[in-house]
Amino acid sequence: MASEKIRVGIIGASPGRGWAARAHVPALTALADYEITAVATSRAESAEAAARQFGAAHAFTDPRQLAGHPEVDLVAVTVKVPAHVELVQAALEAGKHVYCEWPLTRTTEEAEALLKSAEHAGVHHAVGLQARYAPAIGFARDLIADGWLGRVNSATVYAARGKSAGEQIPAWSAYTLDRANGAGLLEVAGGHTLDALEYLLGDIADLSAGLSVQHPTRRVAETGEVVGATSPDHLLLNASLTSGAVVSAHIHDAKITEARTRLEIAGTEGDLAIVSTGPGGPAGVQIGELRLLGNRARDGAWQEIPLPDRYRWVPESAAATEVLNVAQLYARLAGDLRTGGRSTPGFGEGLRLHRLLDAIRRSAGTGTRQTFHG
Repeated sequence: MASEKIRVGIIGASPGRGWAARAHVPALTALADYEITAVATSRAESAEAAARQFGAAHAFTDPRQLAGHPEVDLVAVTVKVPAHVELVQAALEAGKHVYCEWPLTRTTEEAEALLKSAEHAGVHHAVGLQARYAPAIGFARDLIADGWLGRVNSATVYAARGKSAGEQIPAWSAYTLDRANGAGLLEVAGGHTLDALEYLLGDIADLSAGLSVQHPTRRVAETGEVVGATSPDHLLLNASLTSGAVVSAHIHDAKITEARTRLEIAGTEGDLAIVSTGPGGPAGVQIGELRLLGNRARDGAWQEIPLPDRYRWVPESAAATEVLNVAQLYARLAGDLRTGGRSTPGFGEGLRLHRLLDAIRRSAGTGTRQTFHG
C-alpha cells in the first residue's frame, strides 16, 4: 500500500442525509490517497443508489461480503452505535483495517473485546475522535505545550447542543434517547468534548459528576409520537487533571438560543478560548468551525489568533463544516497505513474514553468523587 490508493468500503453509506454521505464520502473524495470502492446499506435499492452516487464499483446489503471483498483495504463503519461491534468484528475477521465512528461501542466491555480482536488481527484501527484534528485545537495544543499560557491553572467548558430544542427530535435520532444504545449526550457530546479537553491539557485524574434528564419525553418530528428519554441530557463535571489544573464543565442538549461550545483555558501568563462558530456550532466541538482567541495582557481583551496554514493539511474541497475534521483524520490515517505509524486515535484511546465515561456514571450514581487511572 506504499503508492496505490487505499480502497475503502463504507458500511452505512446511505445516499440520503446520513453522516457517511455528509462527511466521510466528501472527505475521502477530496483526498488523493483514497478511493471508495464499495458501499453497504440495509436495502439493495439504497446500496445500488449509493454506489452510483459515490462512484463505488460494488454495492452490498451484507456487510460481511463488503469486508471480505478483495478490493477493500479499509472498512469505515458509520452506522448506529448498537451495530458497531458486529460490523467491526466482521472487518477484523476479514483482516481489514477499520475506521469506526465514535462512540466505539455501547459499553466498555464491548470496547475491550474489540481492542483485543483488533490487536489479534494485527491491523490498523481508528476511532472517529476528529475534534483533535480541528486546526484551532491543533494550534492551541502547540501553544500550550510551548508555554504560551505559562502554567495552566484551569479550564472551563460550556458545550450546548441544539439537539431536541423545542422538545422535538427527528426520527433518525430518536434511538439516542434510550440509554442502552450508548449514543446520548454523555457518550457523543461528552465523549468528543472531553477527549478534546484531554488532548489539549492532559489526563483527568479525579472527578465529581452529575447527570440528569431534564427533558423526560420528546416528540418525534415526523410522526408526532411521544417517546420517553432515559439517556441524560445534562452533564455537570468538576475534575482535576494530572497536572493539578482544575476543570469545570457543563454539557447539555436542547439549547434554544445560541447552542455553542466554548472552552476557556486560564494560565499564569495568559488565557486561550476555543469557540465554535458558523452553522456547525450547535452540533459540537467535533463538527463546527472553531475560532481561537487569546490574551496575555493584564486586563486586556480577547483577540482573535490567526490559525497558521500548516494546521490544515487537506485540499480546499474538504473545507466544508462537517467534512474538514474528518478529512484531516483520514489524511493522517493514510500516512499511518503507508508507514506503519500510529498517530491517529485507535481503539485503545476509544476504550480509555469509555472508561472515563464509566467513572462519570459512577460518580453521578453514587454521589462520590472518583479517581480515574484510564
